[in-house]
Amino acid sequence: MSKRYEFLIGRRYLRSNRGNRFVSFISTISMLGIAIGVAVLIVVLSVMNGFEQEVRGRILSLTSHASISAFGSGLPDWEGTAAKIGEHPDVVASAPYIEAQALLISGSKSSGAMITGVLADYERKVTSITEKMASGSFDELKAGSYGIVLGSELAKELGVSLGDRVIVVTSQRNTTPVGVMPRHRGFKVVGIFNAAMYEFDRNMAYVNMEDAARLYRMGDQVTGVRLKLTDMFLAPQLVRELALSLGGGYYIDDWTRKHANFFRSIQLTKSAMFLILLLVVAVAAFNIVSTLVMVVKDKRADIAILRTIGASPRGILKIFITQGTTIGFIGTVAGVALGVLISVNLETLIHALEAVLGMHFLDAKVYYISDLPATVQWPDVIKISLTTFLLCSLSTLYPAWRAARTQPAQALRHD
Repeated sequence: MSKRYEFLIGRRYLRSNRGNRFVSFISTISMLGIAIGVAVLIVVLSVMNGFEQEVRGRILSLTSHASISAFGSGLPDWEGTAAKIGEHPDVVASAPYIEAQALLISGSKSSGAMITGVLADYERKVTSITEKMASGSFDELKAGSYGIVLGSELAKELGVSLGDRVIVVTSQRNTTPVGVMPRHRGFKVVGIFNAAMYEFDRNMAYVNMEDAARLYRMGDQVTGVRLKLTDMFLAPQLVRELALSLGGGYYIDDWTRKHANFFRSIQLTKSAMFLILLLVVAVAAFNIVSTLVMVVKDKRADIAILRTIGASPRGILKIFITQGTTIGFIGTVAGVALGVLISVNLETLIHALEAVLGMHFLDAKVYYISDLPATVQWPDVIKISLTTFLLCSLSTLYPAWRAARTQPAQALRHD
């Protein structure tokens, strides 16, 4: 019964009474402050998670999980290398490639690009480039046809469309009767892809691997072999094991290295935002201190009466801890519900706001993506909830301790 009365009195002090509604009002404000802080923290971390997953997915749709290439001019006997690699149970597929920089020219327009020579049947096993085609077909990259697939932004920069021709100029030189000329070749645009990432759409172009080998005088060699793995997070250690199993002497790369700075910056930003916004939650949580101090001052007579009829200091302590933790619990639960609700519907809300304001918040040239995805990760929600509730609980200790020290005689002297 004694445990129940402490809970009932603590909960009752949350509600207004005829004598003083202000205490109930500031309790409500404390709950709202905690709820808003928790909601903002959940939304921000969800946006960071969504941004990371979206960008990672788009990057891996055009690049492989890992790659193995030889030092020097190229990798000979790629078929034998791919066959040995394919024996590993964690390797799903492999594909050869030739990669080099080039200058693309169309009429009076020109632009630098990364030329990637691929075999269409192999490439679709390790990337999703064939699913990103806006027009044309990736299967048109046939040996000897000298076709080229351009990114949408690159095609726009060159002012070309399907059927047009572009000149691919390499850094290699040909000696001709009129002097030394850069090695070049005309290619027909047979496809345009749209990866929805400006970096790739603006800088990448695909050709058939045999055509690339002729253009860059690679012969039977390739730059390397790209891999698709059962688990992309195993790429750093798995590609090292594969290179060692081949006898060593290979250059290895994986998606975590190729875009390491980008993903590290996202993680650093996420951690920094968590700590900064946690200060907002902490301020809201410590508002409970002022709320409880005012409640203790307002209820001095009640405390004195409880003490005179037998309530112990520990019982008084539990009453005000119950009140403070209830404020923190309600605020945290409301904040979690609000944060998750906003995060799940964030893209719809952003599009509606853009329509109302007539502006676009995200420029793909700057932010890689044009939408604002949000992914709620429950470990983050649990961490935020527990941290907030812990701060709220700690903020109740001092006012509750002061209430427990109230002397009945002194409290009733002026009443």
